[in-house]
Amino acid sequence: MTQSHIGLSKAVIPAAGLGTRFLPATKATPKEMLPVVDKPAIQYVVEEAVGAGLSDVLMITGRNKRPLEDHFDRNYELEEALSRKGDTERLGRVQESSDLATMHYVRQGDPRGLGHAVLCAAPHVGDEPFAVLLGDDLIDPRDPLLSRMVDIREREGGSVVALMEVDPAQVHLYGCAAVETTADSDVVRVTGLVEKPDPADAPSNYAVIGRYVLDPAVFGILRETPPGRGGEIQLTDALQRLAADESVGGPVHGVVFKGRRYDTGDRADYLRAIVRLACEREDLGPEFRTWLRRYVTEEMQSL
Repeated sequence: MTQSHIGLSKAVIPAAGLGTRFLPATKATPKEMLPVVDKPAIQYVVEEAVGAGLSDVLMITGRNKRPLEDHFDRNYELEEALSRKGDTERLGRVQESSDLATMHYVRQGDPRGLGHAVLCAAPHVGDEPFAVLLGDDLIDPRDPLLSRMVDIREREGGSVVALMEVDPAQVHLYGCAAVETTADSDVVRVTGLVEKPDPADAPSNYAVIGRYVLDPAVFGILRETPPGRGGEIQLTDALQRLAADESVGGPVHGVVFKGRRYDTGDRADYLRAIVRLACEREDLGPEFRTWLRRYVTEEMQSL
């Protein structure tokens, strides 16, 4: 169900990455267009933004990303063909993607990191708070993480990041947050952030995952942020500045997420996401689960 949030209507989705982990599938197809069951991964992300009341979506794209624009545009020839066949079910699914939100696109140009991608959104966002959703992270629609983050932003001001507790041995794969508890069991105050720390140096095992609600003050900080880890402009570095000095753009809070998340940027997790989502579909689940049980049983017997 769509929720209305005063003062926050814009979502930014960085989608300029090359998707090298999925080559050769992504040689000519954007990684965001890889199907998760029967919808491209990027559509789940846009649906999540819309579900949280964000109807204005800006995608940060790059070369070879035209299929993203085509997917969220009208395809009159296909719609007419389905209409002539009387195939109203598929017609509705085709039209759904083009009716989701008001879509905008801007090219990042040089791939200079997530911070630079977010900075590319500044002319469109202006002086408004906005959400950033990374396309590799799919959040199950039954777990309304983004809506909760928007609620915290409206109550506390400043910026809000999504956090998950991870195995301490895995913190080097994420941005990592130093935190203080609050009166809300699922909300922490972020006092510091480190991008991909060595496990021995990590301030906690709270990892930043791909959802942010940001104060527009972040743009000014990003313009002054030098390249960091990997020679890229890191959003984590700008958030660290906000966390260290509330006078710049308010506090930084974290919503601790314990729901269902699918990392479609990882091949094994991408496959797990497809299996889990297919199993839960009313139209596919019963038959697919029956086959899957039989397949797993046969594999176990053959070991």
